[in-house]
Amino acid sequence: MKAQPHPSQKLRLATLRQYEILDTPREKDFDEIVQLASEICETPISVINLIDEHRQWFKAETGLGTRETPLATSICSHVILESDYVEIPDTLSDPRTADNELCQAQDGLRFYAGYLLKPENGLPLGTLCVLDTKPRQLTDFQKRSLAVLARRVMRELDLRRALRDQAVLRNEMDHRVKNSLQTVASFVRVYHGQLKKGEMEASTVLDAVARRIEAMSALHAALHRSSDGRQVELGGYIEELVDYLRDSVPERVTIDVEIVPVSILSSTAGSIGMIISEFVANSVKHGFPDGRKGLVEVSVTTDADGVHIHCRDNGIGAKSGEPGPAAECERPSRGSGLGTRLVASAASQIGATLKRSSDENGYKLQLTVPTELDDTKSVARQLAD
Repeated sequence: MKAQPHPSQKLRLATLRQYEILDTPREKDFDEIVQLASEICETPISVINLIDEHRQWFKAETGLGTRETPLATSICSHVILESDYVEIPDTLSDPRTADNELCQAQDGLRFYAGYLLKPENGLPLGTLCVLDTKPRQLTDFQKRSLAVLARRVMRELDLRRALRDQAVLRNEMDHRVKNSLQTVASFVRVYHGQLKKGEMEASTVLDAVARRIEAMSALHAALHRSSDGRQVELGGYIEELVDYLRDSVPERVTIDVEIVPVSILSSTAGSIGMIISEFVANSVKHGFPDGRKGLVEVSVTTDADGVHIHCRDNGIGAKSGEPGPAAECERPSRGSGLGTRLVASAASQIGATLKRSSDENGYKLQLTVPTELDDTKSVARQLAD
């Protein structure tokens, strides 16, 4: 006979849906459990069975050769209405299964034993069960073993759900943090626009704060994408940062990026991002005055010496006839003030070598992070490969 729906069927089905396990591909972890259950219980058939609204679906099975059957022939749909463990020594002698066509057939299902798969709310999702084509009973050892395997299945399902929920929460946190950082940066820029002409020092400070917030937002996004939350892929981080910067620079200024794949510690990446932000801000402010169009290029390369960050613009640089490119020759209008001090401090914090130069073709900055530093061990490993 067909089983009645579970007394809390609506909530039970909602719980089952939360695990997002139905109609997923076969997986070795679950296949091994049913194979072991079949071997221990000495039965030809074993399944991890989930009772859906109109069908029973098998996450794993051995001995059946199908992934689902209708509820009308489901023994487990009866079992989820009862105790944690159900054993039917002879299905043709049990009123729940005597008229089941799968049991009445020649070489049909004559023996059943199964443990419920129950999450914390106690509503059964299905069973781990074993079946045979002849009447029999499980030994105490076989029952205990089947119980242990059923708990293992449920722990695996709970773990996967917890990891998925954690990922959803992490995405939501990422979204909120990024929005908060962007909002603060916007407020800073609004206050900046309200400053009077005589308040340029405050204006410079607010600009620097806004750029730092944008760099933090980009770093947060890169950390979210990283596998361990400690190292970031430098290219993705800089691309994200440059996207923020593009929103704040005039349309007449173009920013191009060319980066080789390389991973680096987040502490180092954060300093690199701040240096790039300051270079772009300096180029926009001093290199392209009076509506002049311009290009800022950012590139990252690697070699045996380390990671090299190259920044250049085609804006106003040293006039022809002035001293050639060197760190000492930077023009006061392009290399003095708060921004310069921030860049020098950031480079010092990560043990990087900083070179700046200016000529008639524009302004350049080169930052080298050596491979012998702890912050770039990942780079050294990549180069060695």
